[in-house]
Amino acid sequence: MASSVIHICIANEINKELKRDNNKILIGAIAPDISKLLGESKFYSHFLDNVNNNIPNINKFLDKYGNYLDDDFVLGYYIHLYTDYLWFKYFIPNIFKDNYIKELDGTLIKYTRETFKYYVYNDYTNMNIQLINKYNFPLKIFYEEIPSIPNIISEIPMNRLDLIINKTSLLIEEAKQGKKYIFKIDDTIKFISDSKEIILKEINKIYEDN
Repeated sequence: MASSVIHICIANEINKELKRDNNKILIGAIAPDISKLLGESKFYSHFLDNVNNNIPNINKFLDKYGNYLDDDFVLGYYIHLYTDYLWFKYFIPNIFKDNYIKELDGTLIKYTRETFKYYVYNDYTNMNIQLINKYNFPLKIFYEEIPSIPNIISEIPMNRLDLIINKTSLLIEEAKQGKKYIFKIDDTIKFISDSKEIILKEINKIYEDN
């Protein structure tokens, strides 16, 4: 999955155009990952077709919650799922092919789940500080009271949103600049920019069709 910081950057860039309640959208944009903190499968929270496929089924989400996209939290949740869809379908294949992980220097490392997780989360930690600085990262959601959010999404425990907010705050505090293994910052910035345009176009299309 894309990092919490990447999710917030994309949602924040989208909302610069939409001008909705930013706190609610940003909380929605990290909310699906609460399943991981609770030790639960992503199957329900990320609307997956099966447990071995990380790509969310966007239509499955829209079939259930498409009529609720006027709610800012639900819209943020949609942005998260669409970001993960783009991340796993188009971004990750560039660094993970034929059971090998491609390092920035071109070295191919045999894939194991543990190695991939180590590389990904190390790079997230080292990229976060650059993304925070570039995107004038909105920090209000981490020190303001959680706004009142309607209990619409049934796939996550809405009364535990503080868990994902606090975890994301901790990740930001731990951000540092160091060696990156597989992600180029320029590629990540391009992913954020492209995702913003793609998702914003889809949101506007949904609103026009309704």
